[in-house]
Formats: sequence, C-alpha cells, structure tokens
Amino acid sequence: MSDKNPRPRAFRLDDQRVAVDDARASASPMATILSQSDPTPFDPAAALDPSEREIEAAQAAGVAKRRRWSLATTAWTGLGGLVSLAIGLWIDGLIEALYARAQSLGAIALGFLALLAVGALGLLAREIFAIRRQRRIAELHAALARARSADDREAARALVAQLASLYLRRPETARARAEIEEARSAVVDGRDLIDVAERALLLPIDRQVRGEIAAAARRVSLVTAVSPRAILDLIFVAAQVVRLARRIAQLYGGRPGLLGFFALLRSIGAHLAITGGMAVGDSLLQQVVGHGIASRISARMGEGVLNGLLTARVGLSAMAVCRPAPFEIDKAPGVAEVAPFLFRKPKE
Repeated sequence: MSDKNPRPRAFRLDDQRVAVDDARASASPMATILSQSDPTPFDPAAALDPSEREIEAAQAAGVAKRRRWSLATTAWTGLGGLVSLAIGLWIDGLIEALYARAQSLGAIALGFLALLAVGALGLLAREIFAIRRQRRIAELHAALARARSADDREAARALVAQLASLYLRRPETARARAEIEEARSAVVDGRDLIDVAERALLLPIDRQVRGEIAAAARRVSLVTAVSPRAILDLIFVAAQVVRLARRIAQLYGGRPGLLGFFALLRSIGAHLAITGGMAVGDSLLQQVVGHGIASRISARMGEGVLNGLLTARVGLSAMAVCRPAPFEIDKAPGVAEVAPFLFRKPKE
C-alpha cells in the first residue's frame, strides 16, 4: 500500500514511537478562533408593542415628564415672586392696621396667617407627593414592559414587589399581594412572574375601571339625550370626564392633586392625539355605527351616543396611561367592549 494517503489511526502523545516534526510544526500557521459579539444585541425597547410605545410617549408628555428650566419657567418664576411679594406686603399692611386699631385684632390676624401658612405647606407637600407617585407609576409601567420583554427574572422580582406596594392600604388586595409574594420565590421565569402579578392584582382593578367607564358613558349619553341646552351638555360632559379620569387614577393607585391632575390630563390628551382618538382594537366604522343608528331615531339621541363614545374613549386613554403595567394577559379593551350599549339599535 502506498504511503501517500495513510489511513487515519489513533495514537497517544506520550507514545515513544510518536515523533514530532518540529520543522513542519513551526512552518504551519496556527489557526486562531476569535469570539465575535452579536452584531445585533437584543434591545427590550425595540421589542415593545407599538401600542405600548404610544402609551409611554403619552406618559412622557404629562405624568412622566421631567421638568427642565426654560425661558418660560424663568418668566413664570419672576411673576410668581412679584405676586408673592405683593401679597406679602398687603398682608403685612393689614396686620399692622389691625394692631393699630386693636392689639387683639392683630393677634387674631397672626393666628389666621399661621393657619394659612400651615395649610399652604400641607397642600404643597401633598401636590409634590401626588406628582411623584404618578411619575413612579409611569416609570413602573415602562420598567415592567422592558423586564417582561427581556424575561429578566431579577428585575421582575423587584418590580412586582413595587407593584404590590402601591396597594398596601387596600384590604381587598391582601390575597393578591400574598399570591405575588409567594410567586416571587416560586416562579423562575421573569415573564411568567409579571403575568402572575398582572392576573392577581390588576385584572380585578381593570374590571372596576371598565365599570366606571361604562357608567360614565351611559350617564353622558342619557343626559345629553334629554338636556334642553347644548351648554348644559358641555358642562356635564366636562364634569364627567374630569371625575372619570380622577377615579381611574385613584383605582390604579394614583392620588392626583391639582397640578398632578393637569399633568394627567396632558397625558390623556397626548394619548388621544397619538392614537387619533381611537381606542385600541376599535375601528372608525365601529364607533360611527352607534351614532348613525341612533341619529335616525332622534338627533338628540345621536348626540347622546356621540358624547357617550367620546367619554368612553377618554376613559380608555386614562386607563392606558394610569395602569402601572402594560396589557399582556388580556388585550386593551375597546369602546365596543366597555360600552356595548352604545352600539345597540334602539327599539322602534
């Protein structure tokens, strides 16, 4: 047999019969294996659902907005300082005049001034706390979305604990919080842990929120249908929208004060603008059908249905921006789901 094509054989390196050709070994180039990082690393933000990006953009426009110093802020600060000085001078002159008339009147005025200062400081502290709490809920929403997308167990364990802490003062959530605490040590997958927390804690609150939206839409549609003046319709609709937005924020753990509520309204308006006024899962045809059917029976009834649709859509936007976690187990509801009575054909 020729030695040009030797058959492969197994041998041991410590065998005395094995000889290494140093000349050929040094002449042969050595192959080097280089590790190459993934050119497209996983980005949790890029994997988010488009509707979730819309919600986070709306939150960033209001409840999660970071205040930056600007020329407008400088102007308002200067104006506020001047107004404060003017009010202070007026109060000082009033107290001096009361002291000049009677010392007892001046003392009473000082007591009222102390009450005013304590009340103003309390209101300021409550507003700051409410704004920070609403911002915390918005940041928790975004963090849960990214932790679930990345299936990060450690982040999920910390975040579901924060989620449960939002409802410590609610006795009706005790069982859900206990279930979440048990799941934090039992569930291995981060995505599953977040789903357990959403199912146990948020789905019951979602049902309450849907009930609030349906009740507000029903009230608005009925009052509009029987109201004799259009201005009364506007006042009632505005009052119901404000009440509904505040109630939804409270159900999800927020405590909006005056300034915090204005930030919440900005987020709701931004969500309506981003989504084009359409709730997730709805089509334009679905939302117009109810108005078209009702308007054939009565023009006022058609206006009532339209105002009811508007109220329901505002409520759904408030639900989206106030919820401390994204919709994962169940899809975000639409107008036809929370207020199906607006799409039923009235009886002749």
